[in-house]
Amino acid sequence: MKAKRIMGIQLLLSIVLVAGFSSCSKKSSSKNTSRATGWNMDSKKGSSKKKQEAGPGLVFVEGGTFTMGRVQDDVMHDWNNTPTQQHVQSFYMDETEVTNSMYLDYLDWLKSVYPPTEENYKNIYEGASPDTLVWRNRLGYNETMTNNYLRHPSYAEYPVVGVNWIQAVEFSNWRTQRVNEALLEKNGYLKKNAKTLDVTAESNFDTETYLNSPTSAYGGDETIVLKGGKGAKKSPKAGKNGTVVQPKNVYAQRSSGILLPEYRLPTEAEWEYAAAADVGQREYNIYKGQKKYPWSGGYTRSGKRQNRGDQLANFKQGNGDYGGIAGWSDDGADITNEVKKYPANDFGLYDMAGNVAEWVQDVYRPIIDNEANDFNYFRGNQYTKNKIGPDGKIEIVTKDNMKFDTLSNGKIIARNFPGQIAQVPIDEQETYLRQNFDKSDNVNYRDGDKQSTRYYKFNDESSDDKSKSDKLMYNSPKHNVTTDSLGRMVRKYDQSSKRTTLINDESRVYKGGSWRDRAYWLDPAQRRYFPQDMATDYIGFRCAMSRVGPKADKKRSARN
Repeated sequence: MKAKRIMGIQLLLSIVLVAGFSSCSKKSSSKNTSRATGWNMDSKKGSSKKKQEAGPGLVFVEGGTFTMGRVQDDVMHDWNNTPTQQHVQSFYMDETEVTNSMYLDYLDWLKSVYPPTEENYKNIYEGASPDTLVWRNRLGYNETMTNNYLRHPSYAEYPVVGVNWIQAVEFSNWRTQRVNEALLEKNGYLKKNAKTLDVTAESNFDTETYLNSPTSAYGGDETIVLKGGKGAKKSPKAGKNGTVVQPKNVYAQRSSGILLPEYRLPTEAEWEYAAAADVGQREYNIYKGQKKYPWSGGYTRSGKRQNRGDQLANFKQGNGDYGGIAGWSDDGADITNEVKKYPANDFGLYDMAGNVAEWVQDVYRPIIDNEANDFNYFRGNQYTKNKIGPDGKIEIVTKDNMKFDTLSNGKIIARNFPGQIAQVPIDEQETYLRQNFDKSDNVNYRDGDKQSTRYYKFNDESSDDKSKSDKLMYNSPKHNVTTDSLGRMVRKYDQSSKRTTLINDESRVYKGGSWRDRAYWLDPAQRRYFPQDMATDYIGFRCAMSRVGPKADKKRSARN
């Protein structure tokens, strides 16, 4: 009898142990359990495997390898697009160029938040406004475009022009803040309709400020910046109004997977890769870089039966011919045209040839240095970090410590805005014992620095004399334009006779042909440059956004 009782107890213990191990096994396999420690991480982990959403206006461009350059003809003989093999990571890109209506949204916001009537902000709206005088020509009557192109509703969906590179960058930054602001509100981290409240300059929203110090966003207004988001549950003790009780100290973070990377200008490599759209081709010669236009074939007219003979882009067809003969052989435009009027390429991008040329991020150099890097190539990195104040906290820009720059045409533009985190160049703390970078400003890396000059001699002190600036590879004129205390322009021109080029660290690349260009410039590989603080009637821009996570959403089977 006693033996049976002992056996029963042993059997019961076995069942309990098996159940316990089974329970532990299930618990350890839970998606909220750490694979490293086995502890439940519900309170610490963000959204599990949350995929990046495409921002408003963007389409997905799957990255890959391509031959950058590859121009079939070089009638200009500048040899600045020698073929190089490059790899570009996946990214997102605007479906169309930024339009007048999109840019006017930006201007209206600036005028509301930074009233030009206030002394501190009097230059902000004007500094962001496109130069409408770019349409004027000494021997042409273009006042209709000067007066109407930007604001008349007939041109609302036409690409914005008269925007310099600096203005395009600032628009991209503004767009980042407004999109992330809307996402936080949508997910319950901001008060409903926060983005449409009477926002002032001192209560402006900035993504990086929110991530680094949420209580500093909106000027520290905790009635707008909420905790918990959609994950907050109604309290059993909540009143009849259904008050939501937010978990303590829980703001949106990068790990929440809600906020998007910044909108920015595409790099030259990204733009060219997206324009060529080799994804739709499968011939071997395409892989080697023989595609001439964003579409298939070597002609600018469609060969498809339903629209045979139609022009596939808006460009100048010859001397005095900006659109063809009226009624037939016409490309539908004489200046720019409404976006989406021509077929998209294989990535779903419109007007990657014709309409307007487009700014990209890169500083111009005649050579793409693939010996230094063939992955996400870009020239123009200037690394900065958050400025830390004497109290050990990040320093937030206010209306009293804003910084402004005076452009070569005398226009004054804001370098930073209230609500943003002040930035300073990185120092030795970040560069010490690193091999991948050793200074903050890398614009002239391997090109334009002291060692790039043909007069440079190692261990030769004579190379450090006062005239070394005249021996740089790109010794462009160094004009100095400022404003005095009365707001008048003070111009000091470089009169040196030793200047041999116009290329400098402020020369930016622009890509693609425009309504003013012949078909030669429609090749995605063509590249030109223009000063970053000047604008024209044929250069616009579109935004891009980096892709985080997998290269694509394709499901690939694991192989044993």
